[in-house]
Amino acid sequence: MLAILHEFIQRKLTSTNGLPLILTATLTAIASEVKVVPFYGEDFRFGLGSIVFFLFILIFPPASFWRTGITTGITVVCFRLFGDLVMTDLSPWTSLLKHLPAFLFYLLFSLGFGLVKIERYKSSPLLLGVLAAGLEFTANSLEHFWRYYLPEHADLGFKDWALLVGIALFRSYFVVGLYSSITVSEQRRQMQEMLGVGSELYVETLYLQKSMNNIEQITASSHELYRKLKKENLQELSVQALHISQEIHEVKKDAQRILSGLSKIYVHQRSDGIFLSDVLGFVMTANQNYSELLKKKVIFDVSVTVDFETGEQIPLLALLNNLVANAVEAIEKEGQIHLRAFEDSEYTCFVVQDSGKGILTEDVPFIFELGYTTKYSDQGVAATGIGLSHVQQIVYNFHGQIQVESSAEGTVFTIQIPTREIRKRVE
Repeated sequence: MLAILHEFIQRKLTSTNGLPLILTATLTAIASEVKVVPFYGEDFRFGLGSIVFFLFILIFPPASFWRTGITTGITVVCFRLFGDLVMTDLSPWTSLLKHLPAFLFYLLFSLGFGLVKIERYKSSPLLLGVLAAGLEFTANSLEHFWRYYLPEHADLGFKDWALLVGIALFRSYFVVGLYSSITVSEQRRQMQEMLGVGSELYVETLYLQKSMNNIEQITASSHELYRKLKKENLQELSVQALHISQEIHEVKKDAQRILSGLSKIYVHQRSDGIFLSDVLGFVMTANQNYSELLKKKVIFDVSVTVDFETGEQIPLLALLNNLVANAVEAIEKEGQIHLRAFEDSEYTCFVVQDSGKGILTEDVPFIFELGYTTKYSDQGVAATGIGLSHVQQIVYNFHGQIQVESSAEGTVFTIQIPTREIRKRVE
């Protein structure tokens, strides 16, 4: 949810010039009024303003820290001046002197971020928190020294300075933690999308490989036909057969180039391993969304009793996504899907069980054949029928086995894959 909110806000803000700066200044001014005044009733305050300001600096790095600090400081001061005008009988000049040090705080806080180049430390949360706490403490200290010359100012003791340090650390690490949770959620969502695309590419690669085998056979057959026709002195037909053979050869070369490109993308995306539990989590999330798209109420139950890092996340996603998506489609309106992963001797086993309408007994022997399908569009057009054939091919590529049991109460696919085939090897 945080990642989605972050992406939405960032898209809206970056589409309008100046809006991030205005929103940063406005929300900081509003949040700064949620405050604690710890020092004997004086005007030095702790609020949420610096938290909001720091968070917006991290999410939407400003083009100019100087301009951001000045704009935010002026907005905060004006907001407080308006509050005094409405709620108190202070003169405008007295109110300005009272709140002007807050302008210094936000200006120095912002300039500090610019000087240390805060962008470089986003990947180091501990160091980022220390830097932010140091900048906040410095800005708070200079704000305090400015207030030192105001008539109603009370000097701070050792405990007060210690409180300044403690609150600076607390607020800084609170923001760093919140920002990290947003970025981790966003990175996870991007990884899920990337792996989803990768699994689709993997399936297309398998399909293209099968097509290339067919092209190879057609090329050989057409060339053999050319030789026979030429031997029979059928010049016109032999030339035509040769031309067909050459055209098919060109198609084959194009297919090879496409396959080479897909293979490079696939190898690149599978280079970093993730855990088996993550793969099953991605499958469940994707198909929850798919079931909602189809307006079906499907309860997903995921059980993982074996977990390890795998370097084969792309083919596993292609395999499991296909089976679970089929299970979603097999359910009429409401139902359940159970997805389990467990270890059995040297095998890792996957079970996909649904409460759908099942597969007809006479159809079970043919479901893995290329082109077989029971799915038709609203216009009566048959689906490609390549899904389960690819599932079987992926399992065979892993030297595994796949079994299916089906009845009117639902269908169960059981897959056994040698663990060594999918466990990431430590080099």
